Amino acid sequence: MKLIKTALTVALSMAATAAIANDTLTLEDLTKIQSVGQTVISPNGDTVAFTRSVPREIYVEKDGFNYSELFLTDAKGNERPFITGKVNISSLEYSADGKFVYFLAKFKEDKFKSLYRIPVDGGQWQKVIALKGTSISSYDLSPDNKKIAIIAKPAKPKSDKKLKELGFKAETYELGLTNSELMITDLAVTDDALTLDGIALNTYVSDVNWSSDAQQLLVKTQPSALIDDKYMKSTWHVYDLAQQKTVMSFATEGKLGDAEFSPSGEFVAILGAEDKHDPATGRLYLANTKTGKIENWLPNFEGHVSDFEWSNKSDTLNFVAQIDTESFIAKIKPGSTKYKTTLKRGKLIAGRLSISDSDKTVAFAGHSRKHPSEAFILRGKKDIRVSNSNAWLSAKRLAKQETITFNAEDGTRLDGVLVYPLDYQEGTRYPLIMSVHGGPESHDKDGWVTNYSRPGQVAAARGYAVLYPNYRGSTGKGVDYSKLGQNDYAGEEFNDLVRFKQHLVDRGLVDNKRVGITGGSYGGYASAWAATKLTEHFATSVMFVGVTNQLSKFGTTDISNEMHLVHARSYPWDKWQWYLERSPIYWAGQSKTPLLIMHGKDDPRVHPAQSMELYRYMKVQGKDVRLIYYPGEGHGNKRMAAKYDYSLRLMRWMDNYLLDGKSEMPAYEIDHAAKLKAKKEETK
Repeated sequence: MKLIKTALTVALSMAATAAIANDTLTLEDLTKIQSVGQTVISPNGDTVAFTRSVPREIYVEKDGFNYSELFLTDAKGNERPFITGKVNISSLEYSADGKFVYFLAKFKEDKFKSLYRIPVDGGQWQKVIALKGTSISSYDLSPDNKKIAIIAKPAKPKSDKKLKELGFKAETYELGLTNSELMITDLAVTDDALTLDGIALNTYVSDVNWSSDAQQLLVKTQPSALIDDKYMKSTWHVYDLAQQKTVMSFATEGKLGDAEFSPSGEFVAILGAEDKHDPATGRLYLANTKTGKIENWLPNFEGHVSDFEWSNKSDTLNFVAQIDTESFIAKIKPGSTKYKTTLKRGKLIAGRLSISDSDKTVAFAGHSRKHPSEAFILRGKKDIRVSNSNAWLSAKRLAKQETITFNAEDGTRLDGVLVYPLDYQEGTRYPLIMSVHGGPESHDKDGWVTNYSRPGQVAAARGYAVLYPNYRGSTGKGVDYSKLGQNDYAGEEFNDLVRFKQHLVDRGLVDNKRVGITGGSYGGYASAWAATKLTEHFATSVMFVGVTNQLSKFGTTDISNEMHLVHARSYPWDKWQWYLERSPIYWAGQSKTPLLIMHGKDDPRVHPAQSMELYRYMKVQGKDVRLIYYPGEGHGNKRMAAKYDYSLRLMRWMDNYLLDGKSEMPAYEIDHAAKLKAKKEETK
């Protein structure tokens, strides 16, 4: 039997050595990581246009969201920057002849977001269509490029601004919301901003897709602009241009994703839910445009389909599926439930498909254990990486990462992604950070797992093991599995977290006394539950935008209908005491776990008062608790300064209790002034 050592001194030594070597991932490195967003293949399959998310430089640039730049690359990965700098490029489409890339942007001279295009052979971008008094939210070019479908809100009356200046600012909650409308016009370069009338659908339009003959449109609608209506009450329709009316609506129930006409126009592929209680849009449906009949294309599929794209020359659907912690790309034809895999499981976590006219080349975005999202092309079964967003990452040593799997006592299969401590030594016990995903209709994949709120490789470089547990109720294992947590808030789903911990302790990897937990949203709920109800199992906790009171959460969220249908399966008034006892505030008095709470001050999903409640319940009882609010941030931090500040506080809290072994809370200040001064000295 091998001697089991404590990892405290080992971890501290490793962290110090790594800092000197400068060959490991740091929190400062996270502020520089770039990633590929949308990928679009040219009609001839020779080039890929993609957007790259570029962070703002901390302590140098004015605070704000990441920039989104436009690049083109060939099949050998020779990138060409097309539009870079302080820009926000989105919604890429190639012209039918492949000569232009169309995109949405709002440049300095623009008041509103407009449609632009840029020649692929080089040259300046050109404004194509602007709307008077409003931004273009999204668009779709007709296949023959003669028409364009636009989704936008109508321009606000001029009197609105004047009335606000005069002080008339009363708001009627959830009423008087403006619908996004569908507008159709000729695709032509126009110098003047257009005023377009919306098609009379009398509802909120959220998505649109052309048929291959440009005679019909798939239109996705919902009753109002409310996010709850988007989640639970969306419908896909077929709108006929000649008849100027909706000629068919597809009968679906529950959450609804993308839809697309097949090349022949005979079929429509739809991503949706199995029923109104299905938490996720992971079912692939095939609808017949003649009869309106819709059927589950992959019945009993024990995974979740996440993206799809029809081939151009035949009614063959290319799709991405997520199973367990892996993904694959496959093809399937109408009339068959058998699919042919084109990108095997375990190679990449894929998404955002785009198909060339010949069907021979597929572009997609993919990430792996070694890199964030990059652009790839798939020809046959050969995948080729064609972008390199973070060349400097090759000089960094990354820790071993793998999927772990085991069964709970009741036979439920559990899996998760484990990042080992860098320079892991078998027989040594290490501190553990458990990073819990939100949703819970989500799951962690065995790809790139490190970002500002999920410490991954950064924590591994400091001597931690990091676990991303897929507790019951996670996606990736079919509908039945994703429903296992329903009507059982914080029940067996969070008991699974203790099972994960014990599994790693039993393996000899983790020090039972040095386990911390963190997570956002539903993962924040888990972190609060771990710090209160499950306090004996966790030495420290960092909660982010988390739920603390299930009674008040229902009354303050923008997704109460979704909570009822796909999570709670009941209402608070059905069982008040049960909801209270499934709330961390109920157990605050017994907490022995120091808790750091962080929350966006403008969060519409989980009201910031949720964090205030638990903070106050713990504070008045003398518990170690701290609350940090981020003004201007919502359900997750989007601006770089808030992200970096969050990362610093997260790791300082974990280090304080798990590495340094201290019992008192760390200082609450972050000396950003000193960091700013150091940055100025560095750039002189």
